[in-house]
Amino acid sequence: MRTERQGAGRPGGAGDTPGSDAPAVMGSDLRAQNGADTQHNPAGSEHSASATQRGGDGRRVVAVVVTHRRLEQLRASLEVVCGQTRPIDHLVVIDNADEQAVRELVEAQPVEATYIGSKHNLGGAGGFALGMLHALATGADLVWCADDDGRPEGPEVLATLLGCMDRHGLAEVSPVVCDLDDPDRLAFPLRRGLVWRRHRSELFTDGGTGGEAGGEAGGPAAPAEDLLPGIASLFNGALFTADCLDRVGVPDLRLFIRGDEVEMHRRLVRSGQPFGTCLTTAYLHPQGSDEFKPILGGRMHTQFPDDPVKCHFTYRNRGYVLTQPGNRRLIPQEILRFGWYFLVTRRDPAGLREWLRLQRMGAGERFDKPGG
Repeated sequence: MRTERQGAGRPGGAGDTPGSDAPAVMGSDLRAQNGADTQHNPAGSEHSASATQRGGDGRRVVAVVVTHRRLEQLRASLEVVCGQTRPIDHLVVIDNADEQAVRELVEAQPVEATYIGSKHNLGGAGGFALGMLHALATGADLVWCADDDGRPEGPEVLATLLGCMDRHGLAEVSPVVCDLDDPDRLAFPLRRGLVWRRHRSELFTDGGTGGEAGGEAGGPAAPAEDLLPGIASLFNGALFTADCLDRVGVPDLRLFIRGDEVEMHRRLVRSGQPFGTCLTTAYLHPQGSDEFKPILGGRMHTQFPDDPVKCHFTYRNRGYVLTQPGNRRLIPQEILRFGWYFLVTRRDPAGLREWLRLQRMGAGERFDKPGG
C-alpha cells in the first residue's frame, strides 16, 4: 500500500463542532517539514507515487472516507471497504482531526491509500469535497463514498452497485441505508407517496411514487426489480461516475454538516442524469429516524435534532437549500410543518422563533456557525 500524508485539519463528522487551528499545509511542503510521506505496497509491486491502478474491468474505483475522532468505528468501516470482492483501486481518507493513530490505521490497509490530515475543520461537506476532488485528480473513473460511523453490509456491495449501475446506465447509484443494529430497518425514513416506509423489505412491496429519504419531497419513481430510480441517500455508500461529478460538482463547503447531501441530491436531480438506489445491497448506519417527528397523524414529519449544534446546522442549511431552484415550491409546506410542530405539538413559540432565525440565516447565505 502507498500512503501519502497531506496536511489540511479537522473535517467534522455529523454533530461535530467546527474548529480552525492552523492554515493548511499540503503535499510536498509538509513532507519536506516532517518526512511524513511513507510508501507501502502489500502486493510488492514497484508503483511510483503517481501510478494509476485500475481493476480487472478497466475502471479505477477510488473510495473516499471522511472521519473525525472515531478510530474504532473507522477501523470497522475500512475493514469492509478494503475487503470487497471487487477490490477498490485506491483509498482516500480525510481525517478531520489529523490524528497519528488514524494515519497508522490507513497505512495498515491492504490497498494503496492516501491519508489527508486536515488542520482546519472542513466538516463532512468539505471533507467529501476534498476527497472527491483528490480522487478525480488521481484519475478515478468512479468515486465510492463512505463515512466513519457506517460501513457496507458485506464484501459484495461494490460489485453489486457496479452491476446495477451498468444494467441501468446510471451516473450515480446508492445502496439502501439500513440500521446498523437492525439491518431490515431503514436508518432514515423514506416517504413513498403518502406512506412513510421504515423497513427495507417494504421498498420491494409497492410501486407508486418515490420520495426523499428523510424528507417530504418526491417525484414519480416506479421501482425496477433491483432499482428505485430518482432517489438516493448521499453519501453513505454512494457510487458516482467521474462524469457525474463533473456535471454536478462536489458538496458545498459552506454547509459544513447536515443538508449537504440534500443540496447535492437537488443538483443531481436537476442535472437530468439517471441515478437511483440499488435495492439488493445495503450500507449500515446508526439509526437516525428518531429525529423525524410525526405530525398530523403521521401524514407529515418534521426534523428536530436533540442537540443544539445539530439543530443549528440542520435548520440553517435547510433554509439555504429551500431557496435554491427546484425547491422553492416546498417553502409553504415547510412553514406549515414546522409552525404546526412548534406551536401545536410542542407549544414552543421560542423554538419557532429560533427556527425562523436559522431559516433566514441560511436563505440569506449567512453561513454563521454556532455562537458566531
